[in-house]
Amino acid sequence: MHLWIINPYAITPNMAGMTRHYSLARVLKQYGIDVTIITSDVHYLTRRSARSYGAAPYHFEEIEGVSFLWIDVPGYTLNSWGRVKSMLAFAARVYRKAWAVSMDEPDVVLASSPHMFGAWAAARLARVYEVPFILEVRDLWPESLVQIGGYVPGHPAVRLLEYLERYLYRKADAIVTLLPGASDHFIEKGAQPDQIHWIPNGVDLNLIDQPVFPHQPGPFTVMYAGAHGIANALDAVLDAAALLAQEAPDLDVQFRLIGDGVEKCRLAQRVEDERLYNVQLEPPVPKAAIYKKLSAADAFIVNMKRSSLYRHGISFNKLFDYMAVARPVVFASNAPNNPIAEADAGVTVEADNPRSLADGVRQLARMSAQERWQMGLRGRRYVEQGYNMTVLGQRLKTVLEAATGSKIAVEKSVPGDAA
Repeated sequence: MHLWIINPYAITPNMAGMTRHYSLARVLKQYGIDVTIITSDVHYLTRRSARSYGAAPYHFEEIEGVSFLWIDVPGYTLNSWGRVKSMLAFAARVYRKAWAVSMDEPDVVLASSPHMFGAWAAARLARVYEVPFILEVRDLWPESLVQIGGYVPGHPAVRLLEYLERYLYRKADAIVTLLPGASDHFIEKGAQPDQIHWIPNGVDLNLIDQPVFPHQPGPFTVMYAGAHGIANALDAVLDAAALLAQEAPDLDVQFRLIGDGVEKCRLAQRVEDERLYNVQLEPPVPKAAIYKKLSAADAFIVNMKRSSLYRHGISFNKLFDYMAVARPVVFASNAPNNPIAEADAGVTVEADNPRSLADGVRQLARMSAQERWQMGLRGRRYVEQGYNMTVLGQRLKTVLEAATGSKIAVEKSVPGDAA
């Protein structure tokens, strides 16, 4: 079987960000499924080209048995018309499929929805090749545009995305959702209940060493590693840092924010203007190296904007990365699902509330290192049991079997995989 995964934000482990589809492809390869990931050459965090292959419109690359096709699209700076232009360019070049002449035809096309335009082009490709189309929903569009972006429901862009949303739900032979409570939303928009499958984000344990007890000297280090965008609500984290510096200097808490995004420059200016000496902003780190960096933390922090968008649940990739290195998490959330509470792997506080965030950090900082270590180990066991990519890849295999009506071969060994 040959699977095409179309995701303009897909990356490799030597780049910073989420490697979900690379890791799933590695698992599927064990079952004899050849995967080609069709992606954009513009990195979604830096908003610039992440590849260097001259002026060619596309470029093939193979990494650990997973084929990548990089499509050249224009970069951009802010969430503005430049970003829309980049999205449309990707969709147009996928749709024209000039790159496909040297490739085996697909048996299945799967599109992920960081934006709807690329998914629309993927649905059209599946129709051309007369193969099943699987839609993976990572973000709910246009609801995200209204709830996080501040657009009014009647805006032309919102109406266009709502039309695309309904079209894609109707055309999909299967829908894979990362959100545990989104089924009612899909059904309301035209999806069939038996088409919907929950496959959340998770962790590729092949990329991670066994966790170690935190022996690092120095300040109590609270870390955030991920996108610096509007939805990440990092202003509240800076506000919490300011509160702790003023109210609990004896704790010596240091915040380290690792990553990039459209809010990074503004946040850096805040740190400088407000003299937040207990906050350090750092550049993004490739996925293959991030876990060593994460192991230097004493605790992690995740904050969400207070929004009805999260009523469908959450599946933050960074949250499972944090749990995998066995450190406790301050989780500021109003979502109905809560991995931290389920695993007893940290403290849960009110979303987007600097006071609550500061109190949560203070609570962990005043615990013994052994108490925090036990919390972290419970988080590690939680992701090992239900959120590792081996398990999630097997679930995607089942979806592929149902969509194609064919049984996929038994598992094969892949050189380099962990035993």
